[in-house]
Amino acid sequence: MSETAFRPALLIVDVQEDFCPPNGALAVPDGRAVVPVINDLLALPFVLKIATKDHHPPNHISFASNHGPDAQPYTSFATVTNPTNARETYQTRLWPDHCVAGTPGNALVRELAADRLDGVILKGMDPRVEMYSAFRSPLRDPPLVSAVSSLAALLRDRQVTEVFVTGLAGDYCVFHSALDCAEDGWKTYVVEEATRSVGGQEGWEKAVEELKAKGVGIVHADGEEVGRVRELSSSA
Repeated sequence: MSETAFRPALLIVDVQEDFCPPNGALAVPDGRAVVPVINDLLALPFVLKIATKDHHPPNHISFASNHGPDAQPYTSFATVTNPTNARETYQTRLWPDHCVAGTPGNALVRELAADRLDGVILKGMDPRVEMYSAFRSPLRDPPLVSAVSSLAALLRDRQVTEVFVTGLAGDYCVFHSALDCAEDGWKTYVVEEATRSVGGQEGWEKAVEELKAKGVGIVHADGEEVGRVRELSSSA
């Protein structure tokens, strides 16, 4: 790919108050530490800078509180069924109530340089299905229209060639967003310093193994790939 064809986008996944210490309902260990790295990336000349937010209704299927007294966050699971095809199902982990629309925990963290964003995509709004990926839910036969975002269309409209993924959490929403991005044909990178994982280092290492197997690059904020983005400012 020639340098003139390099049109990188920055994707910032779910850097919300509920996913960050000290008060987040589903705080990712050390989650707030990603913000300075992401803010530095937001200052670079990406052709598109998009953040996502979990934007759940109170009755969301992923909340343990909606599954009776025996359901426990982190350890219990529920079955998600495709509303239009009962034969398609999958198991989803249950979580504490988090990122409920209209609550303080739903907000992007206050330290994030949100004024540099080109837009914010909301996800997880259909109460019937989990939506870790910024692109769509796992349901594919057929896809659940209410759980397919506009992200792919935005990337195509801006003729994006490569996507740099950051945010929370590395072993869930960043992981699934990066996999779907690569599956849809974009060269995809996860910036390692700009993500943290629910499962800590162990969870991240497991995610990295699968990401690499699917063609997703794991890069560093001071590495060659991000360096190409920095060079765009000097050639503009």
